[in-house]
Amino acid sequence: MDFEALINQLNSIVWGVPMLGLLLLTGLYLTVGLRFMSVVRVPYAFGQLFRKRKGTAEGDVSPFGALMTALSSTIGTGNIAGVAAAIAIGGPGAIFWMWMTAVVGTATKYSEGVLAVKFRETDALGNHVGGPMYYIKNGLGRKWFWLGGLFAIFGVFAAWGTGASIQANSVADALNSTYGVAPWISGIVLAAGAAAVILGGIQRIADVASKLVPAMAFSYLAAGLIVIGLNIEAVPAAFGSIFRGAFGYDSAAAGISVGLIMLAMQKGVARGIFSNEAGQGSAPIAHAAAKNDDPVNQGIVAMLGTVIDTLIVCTITALIIITSGIVGPECQPVAANLDTFLSGSQPAGCDTGAPLTVAAFDATLTGIGEHIVTLGLVVFGFTTILGWSYYGEKCAEYLFGEKIITPFRISWIVVVFLGASVLMLEDQIGNIVNLFWLVADTLTGLMAAPNLVALLLLSPLVFKLTKEYFAKLK
Repeated sequence: MDFEALINQLNSIVWGVPMLGLLLLTGLYLTVGLRFMSVVRVPYAFGQLFRKRKGTAEGDVSPFGALMTALSSTIGTGNIAGVAAAIAIGGPGAIFWMWMTAVVGTATKYSEGVLAVKFRETDALGNHVGGPMYYIKNGLGRKWFWLGGLFAIFGVFAAWGTGASIQANSVADALNSTYGVAPWISGIVLAAGAAAVILGGIQRIADVASKLVPAMAFSYLAAGLIVIGLNIEAVPAAFGSIFRGAFGYDSAAAGISVGLIMLAMQKGVARGIFSNEAGQGSAPIAHAAAKNDDPVNQGIVAMLGTVIDTLIVCTITALIIITSGIVGPECQPVAANLDTFLSGSQPAGCDTGAPLTVAAFDATLTGIGEHIVTLGLVVFGFTTILGWSYYGEKCAEYLFGEKIITPFRISWIVVVFLGASVLMLEDQIGNIVNLFWLVADTLTGLMAAPNLVALLLLSPLVFKLTKEYFAKLK
């Protein structure tokens, strides 16, 4: 068995029915337990994001800075290449399950933010540290200590894979495809840029993210809305294809296929959690550094990450691709060719990932769309590299102490360079990009499992703190 086949097999286990069920049912359980607060309180959350707070709260960065740091790691290639891959492999129906993951994910992300601030610690350097490993250790007690360590181990490897190599690879691929920039040059520039920021710690990461993320997100959304506006007549049909695909309607056989439902669910949920990271446990590491003494208030700010990332940015990308009409019937999953798509591939001649998004933009904005997507990938990819460097660093610090921080930062810079440069070897060692995505999906699932267990066990505390918070408001 070759390595790619092995990863495919492991991926199918990690993202099988048990993980899909645990992820969605945990989010649904938290949503109901919170009495749908995470849905109906979204306008209140936006108000809290920009509220001026009196006094001096403990923490390292502002609540807005913490959210931007979290968003810097989520608004990335997942919003451009990941959404395209979900549609290309899982069909338009994958977008519906991406939405469902986001809706229940707001409760998950809220709970993560609450627990991150509630159980955070101050390390020997005076920095506030937190996340799943800390709320497992401090919230569940010593008998669960091993689970926190397991999360931290998965977190380190997921950071190197998801946050460093995949992002650098996607950026280098975009620059090489569009402008002919050699991958090793992209690797040097990305590594140098990352070094200039991450060596300054969370304060510098948050400062850069607070400037780059809003600017690029608004620019990408504006360009996307222009494309959708020019294809407005195709929008109703696009939504129709999303809902039909979500429930396995096979246009070729004029019937329902359970296999197509599972394919759409698997790719939609996997890309959804890869995009917004709700349930994965990465974002609470950033929110633990917020200057906010109220765990519930920071949780309310935290849940906006899922709203902005998936329900807004990812939806725009999906509508751009579907309304462009560039994905022909021969590139759509149906019962007859289901095995091809279940293997994580497509029929020959069908685009996937970033090239599909580029083609969709260019179909409407000829000669301009390619540059919009490339610029978006570069900036989003770079900010994701910054955010994930902090996540991996804090997981490593939990395992080995403060002495590991500098070596980890150096390793991060090296992995970023190698992730971009590996494109030069693609012809010799196979489809590196697809392999990276498969590994990232697997690592994401492994990282999510300990966090979801902790969220379920600590949910009574989250419900109690939430009830007390809103009782005070009344």
